[in-house]
Parts: sequence; C-alpha cells; structure tokens
Amino acid sequence: MSSLRAKMQDVFNEPACEQNRGKDAKARKEGCSKPLTPGAAAGGCAFDGAKIVLQPITDVAHLVHAPLACEGNSWDNRGAASSGPTLWRTSFTTDLTELDVVMGQGERKLFKAIREIKEAYGPPAIFVYPTCVAALIGDDIEAVCKRAAEKFGLPVVPVNAPGFVGSKNLGNKLAGEALLEHVIGTVEPDDAGPYDINILGEFNLSGEFWLVKPLLDRLGIRVRACIPGDARYFDIACAHRARAAMMVCSTALINLARKMEQRWDIPFFEGSFYGITDTSEALRQISKLLVKKGADPEILDRTEALIAEEEAIAWKKLAAYRPRLEGKRVLLNTGGVKSWSVGHALMEIGIEIVGTSVKKSTVEDKERIKQILKDENHMFEQMAPRELYTMLSEHKADIMLSGGRTQFIALKAKTPWLDINQERQHPYAGYDGMVELVRQIDLAIHNPIWRQVREPAPWDCRPAMKDELPSTKSETATVQAFKKFAGTTADDFGEC
Repeated sequence: MSSLRAKMQDVFNEPACEQNRGKDAKARKEGCSKPLTPGAAAGGCAFDGAKIVLQPITDVAHLVHAPLACEGNSWDNRGAASSGPTLWRTSFTTDLTELDVVMGQGERKLFKAIREIKEAYGPPAIFVYPTCVAALIGDDIEAVCKRAAEKFGLPVVPVNAPGFVGSKNLGNKLAGEALLEHVIGTVEPDDAGPYDINILGEFNLSGEFWLVKPLLDRLGIRVRACIPGDARYFDIACAHRARAAMMVCSTALINLARKMEQRWDIPFFEGSFYGITDTSEALRQISKLLVKKGADPEILDRTEALIAEEEAIAWKKLAAYRPRLEGKRVLLNTGGVKSWSVGHALMEIGIEIVGTSVKKSTVEDKERIKQILKDENHMFEQMAPRELYTMLSEHKADIMLSGGRTQFIALKAKTPWLDINQERQHPYAGYDGMVELVRQIDLAIHNPIWRQVREPAPWDCRPAMKDELPSTKSETATVQAFKKFAGTTADDFGEC
C-alpha cells in the first residue's frame, strides 16, 4: 500500500497539467476529483479506469483478483475493436468468496489462477487487477506476480488500482504507471526506424483508428504502439524506441506521455483525429516532430500532398450534406477532447454549436473551445437533467450528441439523438469518419419518425359524434357504445 500511495501522490503532482501547476501544495494532494455525494453515482472507480485503459491490449490475459461482481461490472465496457487476437474478450477472475477472505486463501487462489491461464492459453503476459476486497485484506499482489513470473516464465503485471483509491480518471493514470514500471522498455526491437511513432490515449472505438492508420502507412510512418487501442504486448514493450508521439486523450494518459519524453526523449503533442482540419493538422505535427528527430524533410511535402488529396475528396462528399445541415443547431453533452474536436469538426460544414459540456476537459481543452465558439456562455460544466430536458423540449437544439446516459432525456423531449461516446456503433475519426459522422447526423435529424412522434396522440383527439343510433332500455351500456361507434365514419371525427 505504501508504493500505491507514492504512485498516487506522483500522479496528483503532474507537472504537465497546467491546472495542477496553478494549485497550492494542499490542493495538489487532493487531486482533481470532486468530493462524492452520498447516494450519487461516482462515475466509475479507479479499478474501472485502469481496466478501460489496459483491456484493449488484445493478446494479454486480464485477470481480476476480486469477487465475481467486480469483473462482471467492468468487463467489455467499451466498444474497442481488435484486428487479431481475441483473448481480451475472455473474462478471467479469481472469484474471491467469503471463505477465501476468512481463511486467507486469496494469494494462493491468485497464483493458481495465473498457472491455469498460462497452461490453457499461453498468453505473452498476464495483467492482474486487485480490487477493493483484495486490497483491504492485504493480499501482496506484487509478490505473487513476481513469483508467478519467475515460475512460469512470462510477464505477470500487477495493476494496483483498487476502486476505493479514487476516481476513474485516477485509475487511467495508474494504468499508465503500471505500463511504465513493468512493460515499456522491457523488450528491445531489432527493426527500429526513423519513422516510428506512438499514439497514446487512442482506444480504437468502433475501429476508428483503422480509418487513420492507412493515412500514416501511405506516408511511410509506422505506428510502433497504439496505446491502448488494438495493441499487442510486444509492441507496447518496444514503445520506448519510437521517435515521436501523439497524445489523443491527455485526461487519461498525460503522465505516460510526459515520462516517456523524460526517460527516452520521445517528444509529443496533443491532437485530434476528429474533423478534416484537425486530422490534417495532426498529420502535419507528426511529420514535423519526426523531422526534428532526424527523419528526411521530404516527408513534409508528401504529407501536404496527401492532405490536399484527402481533403478534396472529403469536402466533395460533404458538399451534398451542407444544404440539408447548414444552420442546424447541435448540443454536445460529452467531455474531454470531444468537447472541442467534434464541435470544431461540425462547424466546418456550417452546423451551429449551441452548447458543449466541458466535464472531464482539461484547461487546454477549454481554451480551444473558447477559440472555436467565441462565447463562453456556450460552455457548461454540468447540466441537470431537468435543465437539459427544458432546453431540448423548447427546441433550442435540433439534435443532441452525447453518451447513452442522457439519450432518454432527448427521446422524452422528442429530439433527435446520436451516440458520440464509447458505445457508438460507427467510427468518426479521420476524413472518412467525418463524412460518416455528418451522414449519421443527417439521418437522425431528417428521420420522418420525429414528425410523427411530435403530432398529438390519437387519444388526445376527442371525436365529435353526429347522430346517435336509437337505443332501447334493455340494451347494456357496452352495446350502446358499440352501436354509437359503428354508426360513425372518418368524417364524424373532429380536428385535434
């Protein structure tokens, strides 16, 4: 636990974070998480955050040392995609029970589980995640992992991020610390070249990175490691030999990028693959960093040629959507890098951003939003569901882009909604991804179902009956009602 406290303190004191540098010593120790409200959802724990960052490493076995529910609640909670191995789709847990806790069998059970995974699957490495129960009973995870690695001849990586230590974002950073301490730099590649880069904080959601990688391949740029999207253990172990790096989500892995720059002189920049302009700028920045590290300057000209070609194709495809979408109003209820990158991408084709959430956004993210929107009133930290519903029901936005948590607010307000978070089914990165995003927005806004659901319900339209059929005293009320209805036609009903 002492080593865990030291790591947490190091993460809290992140010098690459401008917001952190502006705090005093006391505030810096408290980290960035807001105090939790009793009875309110915390938005994920540290274990959840660590699992999010590391599970997309596709050829590794991910073993959760905890009761069964911890693994069940965290498994496959993001739509990351793999181009090869499927071992990461298999759920492994030691399934700690009350008897294991009382009898002190946790460490023995963990060692046995590691042996079974090694014999049954033969993975290149096993990542072990202790959660709250394992940490509270004092299981020495690092000692067990070290002994298992010596015994079975494969890396067994302890990921010390039990849920009670903090928020999901803290877990993201602790996962980066685990990679730095136990994985990166442990293998020396024999094919290192001047055009090798790392992509950090890219999760390959719905296969998004596969829309960007072909662009880099055409430039002769090799992605040494994409952490964590569609990653392989060996690639991450060799990541220290890359010449440059791009940080996609600094909120999650800024500590990893900074320490790799310090240890192995790998310069990095923060960019985005959302939108035509941002994708082009990211390609330019990658090429410039490589040239600074010794690559042939001719890559700059090839990059500009590629950008000109791809932008022309993308703008030609988007031209068909501009008349249908220009002037439409979008509410972005997301956070992090998407708070500005998606908004900037949509504004390029004439869509108006009426509001964007800055929850989980860094100081740099907020500055970019101010430059793009030119109005701080369009930024909100958090909007209560009632306020969100009011805004949508008053038709102040034509569509909302958000995660699944708020979709039902939009549907209740009879407003089109599109998933922009990790559960999305379509890739939106790169030039082709931008075209797909605009296409999905167009489909959502112009779906005829919205005209229908906004009309008054049939039962709210009171029919105006004409002449009633004669009835006798012997008829029941049901028979009289049936005769009344049978004697009417479509013309007998009044207007809504």
